[in-house]
Amino acid sequence: MTTVESRSVLRVPNPTTGELNATLPAATAEDVAKAAEQARQVFDSGVWSRLPVRERSAVLLRLAGLMERDAELLARLDSEDAGKPISECRTGDVPGAIESIRWFAEAADKVFGRVAPTGSDSLGLTIREPIGVVAAILPWNYPLAMTAWKVGPALAAGNSLLVKPAEATPRSALHLAGLAAEAGLPDGVLTVLPGYGPVTGTALARSPLVGALSFTGSTATGRRILKDAAETNFKRVSLEMGGKSPQVLMADALAYGDDLIDGMIEAAFLTMGQNCTAGSRILVHRSIADDVLARFTVAARELVIGDPADPRTHIGPLIDRAAFDRVAGAVEAARADGAHIHTAGLPDGLPPRGAYYPPTVVTHAPEDSDVLTKELFGPVVTLQTFASETEAIALANATAYGLAASVWTRDLDAALRLARGIQAGVVSVNSYSEGDITTPFGGWKESGFGGAEKSTNAFEQWTRVKTIWIRSR
Repeated sequence: MTTVESRSVLRVPNPTTGELNATLPAATAEDVAKAAEQARQVFDSGVWSRLPVRERSAVLLRLAGLMERDAELLARLDSEDAGKPISECRTGDVPGAIESIRWFAEAADKVFGRVAPTGSDSLGLTIREPIGVVAAILPWNYPLAMTAWKVGPALAAGNSLLVKPAEATPRSALHLAGLAAEAGLPDGVLTVLPGYGPVTGTALARSPLVGALSFTGSTATGRRILKDAAETNFKRVSLEMGGKSPQVLMADALAYGDDLIDGMIEAAFLTMGQNCTAGSRILVHRSIADDVLARFTVAARELVIGDPADPRTHIGPLIDRAAFDRVAGAVEAARADGAHIHTAGLPDGLPPRGAYYPPTVVTHAPEDSDVLTKELFGPVVTLQTFASETEAIALANATAYGLAASVWTRDLDAALRLARGIQAGVVSVNSYSEGDITTPFGGWKESGFGGAEKSTNAFEQWTRVKTIWIRSR
């Protein structure tokens, strides 16, 4: 791991207690420039970029093994920094990150070029080459998992990668970089730059040495990154941004019983709803709406709200007080406009500094209300009804976002029609799912731009195509 020199300070608070988890140097624009120059020199040296792909894979496989060794520490770092329930980190985030690194390590030698159908006197080859110096700007809701989604393919392809973790959650990325060095990754190939978005992030987006940048976060920040890239060196930009994902329940959905309710709860409240694919809009056939609302609210009230360090906890605090104010303000505005609010409130004895918000369902919300139209990033879902398949598709698509959706029905024909009709990059049927590491993940409309995460498609973010034309004489 390459370190940075900085006069600025990044304070990392614990969202549960308000106490400081860490105080770190915050990378300045000068730090970014120095790191990019070193990354360029390392790339040009070929110590990693020209290493045989099997040898790069071996380093990444060792990294995955070291992550397994330190899995509990990595889980604790993300739980403390993001306020995530430790059980989520142990069973989902950390194993998923390890799988990502290992999968891309094993996939690296399976990304082939092509031979063009030329005449007998020519040979046309297309090959994929690493871009060079590349960058990733990460979100705070899945710190390690999102780092792995980008580190895996970027390094497997042979690039030198600069990583800016989210301000609130830098520690697991820093530890990952240390493990990469232990695994044998040459210095300067992976550099973690903790810092503030307007400084560190902007410097990466505007750096003339960075040839590609992958970002996961809000749509507003994605727009700024795209503008910065356009105003500088036209670096390749891939954006995975917000969502307002529907959960569509057809008239026969209740046939799935507890599996339906469990899937809805996971979609709505995983990571306290601070999840870009959160199923925050429940669209239910009016014939079963009352039953669904009753069963769903009972299940929501049974979720354990408490200390993220307790394995029994399902709901921890929101990331900070600003997030609480945003979520609470939208719900109260909907209430004032006539919406019905269904919540059990908060239990006694919660840490007083934690920005806790209870799982909440909003019905009869006005069509233009923030709870229906904006990504709140909190444990709040709306419920709307429909009478026909056509109406369900229209409601599902009534948003600027298009990241994910889920459909519940036993009618395979209806499921296929809905999956084809809903404008989203990922549609799961009779489950809440983003697929697995083998399937592409990327949004439509204002949810995504320029590329996909996961699967072999992810290599397209981190490589460029070259044509080699050979004519015989």
